[in-house]
Amino acid sequence: MTNARELAGSVLTTGIPGPSLDAATRSALEEIAPSGVILFRRNIESPERLRELTASLHALPSRPLVSIDHEGGKVVRVGPPFTDFPPARSIQDAETAEQVGRAIGSELASVGIDIDFAPILDVDSNPDNPIIGERAYSRDPTVVAERALAFARGMHSAGIIACGKHFPGHGDTDRDSHLELPVVNRTREQLEEIELVPFRAAAKAGIPMIMTAHVVYPALDPINPATVSPSILGELLRKDLGYEGIIVSDDLEMRALSKSSTVPDAAVASLQAGCDWLLVCNDFDNTVATAQRLTNAISNGELDRDRIRTSSLAIRSLRPARSTIVELPCDAHIALRDRILAGHA
Repeated sequence: MTNARELAGSVLTTGIPGPSLDAATRSALEEIAPSGVILFRRNIESPERLRELTASLHALPSRPLVSIDHEGGKVVRVGPPFTDFPPARSIQDAETAEQVGRAIGSELASVGIDIDFAPILDVDSNPDNPIIGERAYSRDPTVVAERALAFARGMHSAGIIACGKHFPGHGDTDRDSHLELPVVNRTREQLEEIELVPFRAAAKAGIPMIMTAHVVYPALDPINPATVSPSILGELLRKDLGYEGIIVSDDLEMRALSKSSTVPDAAVASLQAGCDWLLVCNDFDNTVATAQRLTNAISNGELDRDRIRTSSLAIRSLRPARSTIVELPCDAHIALRDRILAGHA
């Protein structure tokens, strides 16, 4: 793949407006040729309609992978008849975490989802955190690593690609990066003892994807949020932690970045910093503008063509292995959820 426009699309995941592909959206997706599409509540009406949507997306010429951000608890994108699992904090052991990962994965796979942006690898280290809290498995980084990676194994066994988030750790923030730019003022030693422990374990375990945090860590980079920091993504994640999987940005439209940069410029900066895959989740006009900006940046040498091609090939190598399709609602999954809520799992 040498065409700049095709390369630009091959490192993009985009949101789409509604629960089906209208003619305008289909035409734009065929033009941009994204390697991924991410779904939200606005895209979901029923399992049957969702299955039709994912099939139509998979049939596009660029054959995009279909992703979702579905953890359980308050971060869910699908409602009944899918099982409403409680948040990570409710899960008390690795065996149960793996069972939940397999259950969630099998339900998502049954409607054609390929990727779930889960599990959380953040440590619940700040009680004033407005965005992580119960989404984290524990305040103990070793426990977080054990349970999160078990959840990822469960999803993998169900044919879903897992993504650990948010590197290098969103647990100690006291601000929501959807709204503003958080800062974590831990020393490098403190980061090593707490935030980085689950990510080191995930890198060693070979988790296929890790998502960045739109957070500043002055001990690692005094200026740039992790998503656009070469020292955090290139030096720390790639070289120090030895991570060989795909680095995906959090949504580039979040105000932690968009307050100081346009989405297209943030996309270029993210790729320059070491991201492989970019998320533009909500405003489809931003996707169109970002695709054009990346095309220009590849054409004029602002982005290294070979480096983008390497990222593109890595993304294309992600192909989920489908497992047995489950019927929804699933009595076994409901029973698992009820055991967790009763404190027996």
